[in-house]
Amino acid sequence: MHFLVPGIFAFLFFKNNWKRVWFIFILTMLVDLDHLLASPIFEDKRCSINFHPLHSYYAICVYFLLLIPTRTRIVAIGLLFHMLTDFADCFWI
Repeated sequence: MHFLVPGIFAFLFFKNNWKRVWFIFILTMLVDLDHLLASPIFEDKRCSINFHPLHSYYAICVYFLLLIPTRTRIVAIGLLFHMLTDFADCFWI
């Protein structure tokens, strides 16, 4: 979900420069660096949403605001899709 689906989304909706958009989507996964602040870093029963700072509800609100300017829209889509996939992971716990 974190790699393939964004690539398909980029190809379907950004045909002219889908590789660039897909690369930006992949770069938005750097948001997971906030997992390094947790102790332990990985816990299989923990939901990332609202636990890590860059996965908080406040951060997600900022990501929605980033949809407004056209210059940040692709980054916002990548971040919000990342949050959506992490939220879906919470149901597998």
